[in-house]
Amino acid sequence: MTKCFVGIAILLGTAAFARAQSPDPALMSEIRKIRAIDNHSHPPRVVADGERDDEFDALPCDPLQPTDPNTITRPENPQYLAAWKALWGYAYDDRSDAHVKELVATKNKIRQEQGDNYPAWVLDRLGIDIEFANRVAMGRGLDAAHYRWVPFDDALLFPLSNEALAAETPDRKFFFGRENMLLTRYRRELGVAAMPATLAEYVSRVVTPELERQKKDGAVAVKFEAAYLRSLDFEPASEHDAAATYAKFVRGGAPAKEEYTRLQDYLFRYIAAEAGRLGLPVHIHTGAGCGGYFYLQGSNPILLESVLNDQRLRKTTFVLLHGGAGPFSREISFLLMKPNVYTDLSEQTWLESPHRLAEVLRDWIEWYPEKILFGTDLYPGSGAYDWEEVGWQTSQTARQALGIALTGMLLDGEITLPRANEIARMVLRENAVKLYHLAEQR
Repeated sequence: MTKCFVGIAILLGTAAFARAQSPDPALMSEIRKIRAIDNHSHPPRVVADGERDDEFDALPCDPLQPTDPNTITRPENPQYLAAWKALWGYAYDDRSDAHVKELVATKNKIRQEQGDNYPAWVLDRLGIDIEFANRVAMGRGLDAAHYRWVPFDDALLFPLSNEALAAETPDRKFFFGRENMLLTRYRRELGVAAMPATLAEYVSRVVTPELERQKKDGAVAVKFEAAYLRSLDFEPASEHDAAATYAKFVRGGAPAKEEYTRLQDYLFRYIAAEAGRLGLPVHIHTGAGCGGYFYLQGSNPILLESVLNDQRLRKTTFVLLHGGAGPFSREISFLLMKPNVYTDLSEQTWLESPHRLAEVLRDWIEWYPEKILFGTDLYPGSGAYDWEEVGWQTSQTARQALGIALTGMLLDGEITLPRANEIARMVLRENAVKLYHLAEQR
């Protein structure tokens, strides 16, 4: 009798688990209708023939030593074939050279026909209303009705010689070259020909004016990719020590790593406070990153805890991008209890399968559904595997995962169907509207 009862229980449990793997049809129908707001992406601008867009990321991954893609991001993923059919009317079930060549020709024809409207045309087909563009600068075709700017401010953290830091890995050699160029660009745009002699002058003539310029030019948040350049443990640092290091080395020479780290720590908290004053949420890359030399342990969002607990920064909103993609998604759930902390799905939407992402999502939703934002992290590619296909694949993965997570909660009696629909709208749209005051801007 006991064995029989246990067997029945296992079967019932397995059946419920199996049903939870497919989203409730009525719920999924509603999820597909929601016009999403994409919290994180790298869309390309429209370019003329022979022109190159080099501003879609401050630290682009393409020039790095290539690493093998995981299963989800490989070309044979059936979702890319589905994307071709949905976006371009692809009529085949194979990837033959002739058929893919025909596909690329179709894409190019539509690009030409749409002209500057092409980026908006793509978003409409992805079911995305507004997309936050992480770019050095906006550009042609990225109109304010559909695209909002999120600039990069890591360069402001590294005002001294970066040669020693650049020598740590081949990836960082390339990345610090980019950051040096970006800081020079910011100074040029502000009319600051030479580096200021003191830290007080640097923050008053470069850092604060650059943040104010970004806000004036339409930025809705600022972005840090610091995990590609150093660890995220921005510890408290005194202004006195930071000023002494800056003054000693701004005209030449290289500080010891510990000294330079304290200066960066001070600058990060200064920028975060200024961003809060300006009403600009601070976006921070957490979790896995590109490149074969990425330091994963330095991207753990727990390392930010002293920043998130800083009473002086409670007026600053922090968005932990990618939700600690990889090994740190569980930690995010607990960090969301802090009143000024949010997270998003970006990167996980193209690294994880819908079922794996559903596990992550359910955990977050069971904690704080008001703190979760949709994101694609779409980025430029080439040919038949470009940003449009990445955008379609990530949007579909996010919606499917959200449906699976909410259906599991429905089956377990944690929520009702009306509440599931409400949470879906929150994650895909309404949380972003509230956080960024988008209703006031339209």
